[in-house]
Amino acid sequence: MSVSFVDSCRLPTRMGEFKMHGFTEESGQEHIMLTYGEITTEQPLLIRLHSECLTGDSLFSMRCDCGYQLETALASIVEAGQGALLYLRQEGRGIGLINKIKAYHLQDQGADTVEANEKLGFAADLRSYHMCKPMLEHFGVNKVRLMTNNPKKVTALQDVGIEVVEQVAIQVGRNQHNHDYLNTKAEKMGHMMAPGILSDLG
Repeated sequence: MSVSFVDSCRLPTRMGEFKMHGFTEESGQEHIMLTYGEITTEQPLLIRLHSECLTGDSLFSMRCDCGYQLETALASIVEAGQGALLYLRQEGRGIGLINKIKAYHLQDQGADTVEANEKLGFAADLRSYHMCKPMLEHFGVNKVRLMTNNPKKVTALQDVGIEVVEQVAIQVGRNQHNHDYLNTKAEKMGHMMAPGILSDLG
């Protein structure tokens, strides 16, 4: 499925001024890429693949670590002097916002994040990263330092020909509302993080 570049604009943020670039897929799905600094191909670019999380990114939810990771990634890119964040429109690990609410309800009743998706008839993670290669290639990027705890993102980029020179851990935002969720990601989904316990939260 082809991905097309649409347009770019300035995006001042409290972390710094980014450029925002819009892309569309043939299906009509829209994604954006935020870049900071001069994007060159001389060194591997620091990037994050961030799937949309309305509750965490915009509504300050403490049920996940998404909002914390988004803010940390943008700040890290600014500190590095250059980098990019690909913001991918695939809410709720690909099940959508309304199904995410249903999954949260099941979690309120005791299911973990994987069990909740499965009870709704979904796989634990339905996300795809096929759109990332053409978005990165638009800027000539084929070598990256990837901010993620998720080994599937590393494999997904490598499978489409993007060289992941380094996987950079981004372990932030653990709290009493999401510690079970984070432990499940480590234990059942293979995320690269040490399972935490309540006493870690202070």
